[in-house]
Amino acid sequence: MTDRGFFIDGRWDAAPGAERFDLRNPATGELIGRTALASGADIDRAVQAAVRAAPVLAGTSARERGGWLLRAADLLEARADDMARLLTREQGKPVGDNLKEILFGAEVLRYYAAEGQRVNGSLRPASAPHVRNLVSYHPVGVAGAIVPWNYPIDLYCWKVGPAIAAGCPLVVKSPQETPLAIAMLVDCLHEAGVPPGAIADLPGLGPVAGAALAAHPQVRLISATASIPAGQAIMRAAAGNLKRLSLELGGHAPFIVMPGADIDEAARACHRRAFSNMGQICITVNRVLVAASIKDEFSAALAALAQETVLGNGLEDGVGYGPVQNPSVIARTERHIGDAVAKGGRVIAGGARATGGDLARGQFFRPTVIADAPLDSLPMNEESFGPLVAMATFHDEAGMLAMANALEYGLAAYLYDSDLERAWALGERLEFGAVGINVNDTSELQAPFGGWKMSGFGRELGPEGLMAWLEPKHLKMRVRPR
Repeated sequence: MTDRGFFIDGRWDAAPGAERFDLRNPATGELIGRTALASGADIDRAVQAAVRAAPVLAGTSARERGGWLLRAADLLEARADDMARLLTREQGKPVGDNLKEILFGAEVLRYYAAEGQRVNGSLRPASAPHVRNLVSYHPVGVAGAIVPWNYPIDLYCWKVGPAIAAGCPLVVKSPQETPLAIAMLVDCLHEAGVPPGAIADLPGLGPVAGAALAAHPQVRLISATASIPAGQAIMRAAAGNLKRLSLELGGHAPFIVMPGADIDEAARACHRRAFSNMGQICITVNRVLVAASIKDEFSAALAALAQETVLGNGLEDGVGYGPVQNPSVIARTERHIGDAVAKGGRVIAGGARATGGDLARGQFFRPTVIADAPLDSLPMNEESFGPLVAMATFHDEAGMLAMANALEYGLAAYLYDSDLERAWALGERLEFGAVGINVNDTSELQAPFGGWKMSGFGRELGPEGLMAWLEPKHLKMRVRPR
């Protein structure tokens, strides 16, 4: 059984005196390992190593830093199959989904290996003939990252790729639920040549390790993927030294089905985005807003797909949908279902734990669809982060936009319509950081990803994801007249 420690200053530390967290396969309940949990003192040790590494890292060229990322990407790809199976045992997603996640993480590292070499300074116009204005970009310095358990390898790469490309040492508070696959990624980075102190990885609890990282006076930037309450706590803790923040927080994505949509296509897309990873995705579909004229047909199509969904152990061949990661997801899902039904909603698919055969051993819950969900019910207002989608009806565009934009969330939205001119116009009026029109995934490597309103600020991916780790500097100088 694996017992994981911390990675600090280029070495693994067994952390014999640290508190431990048991790791269990959510599909079987099997104990698969343990991990140490970081304290504030452990975080400080990692930060001090990062402080020592900062001038070393900043003194390397973008090309050299890019070389580390390219080698790490190659190592990640070579180990992807083993890592995917390990991640399935920790997190529950089927192996195929985890393999896709890991390979995309490798592409992110490659992207920033190249993007880091495209950071250009500029000579700006001056107010006088003998003045020159030079603008250049420099590493922010020691940075911290907080990574969640739902897509731990992918989102780790979203942070470590631009951090290393920019020359910023990074201390990561990784999720205690999925530390084993992350350890394999850390080994890839270390073996690729990332210098001691430039990467630290410490699994831990948010209120302990995460809070210590956010409050640390020598950390200049925090990049976190978390819930809205966690993001608010990070902001409060980070205020002491006015850290730069990049926060990707909760989502509550509407899936809008216009009267002209292809109903079968929209239902399949909605089903996949609602129940992939059992809804444990920040851009998952939480609520469906469907035109009244096609409500019955769409509801029937989506319910049929949900009822046909086959759950299983993600390690088994052909399994597309696995367990949720932990019991709290089931408890929250059940609470949301109960509230919606009590207020008049109807469960038309799922609605209960899956307990037949081997499923009884794990954290399995049937994909659930609620029709006629009242607008004041929990699943129409709070992030379920589980296998649950609720539906409401709209009668006109104004009503739909009011419903879609009503909440504090603004991460992602989806709109399906055969009238692309109308869809484009409506997409521009949706108050979200990304809108998918006739597509059910808003992430794209070369485009910025992040939220509006309470879903956070700052951007990851694309060139914007690199610039977040850089500080601009203006050099103004007087030159000799000719």
